[in-house]
Amino acid sequence: MASITIRSLDDTVKRRLRVQAAEHGWSMAEGTCEIPREAVRQERPPRNLAHAIRARIALMGGAELELLAHDPMRDLPSFGCA
Repeated sequence: MASITIRSLDDTVKRRLRVQAAEHGWSMAEGTCEIPREAVRQERPPRNLAHAIRARIALMGGAELELLAHDPMRDLPSFGCA
């Protein structure tokens, strides 16, 4: 099992971790380990880049873009294969 060291942890945060662990009947080490376990346990939907860009632009008032005309897609070459 791996171990980590957290430096410069605020005393208030440390105190709250100790209280939260005690409320669950855990040692402080057990309680502190539960936080990253819970964080990685939560399923998150995959992030959609297009939605993220639209949301960011919407915050700035949006944008109107002109769609460019395009030709129909050409047939793919066969290279003599069946």
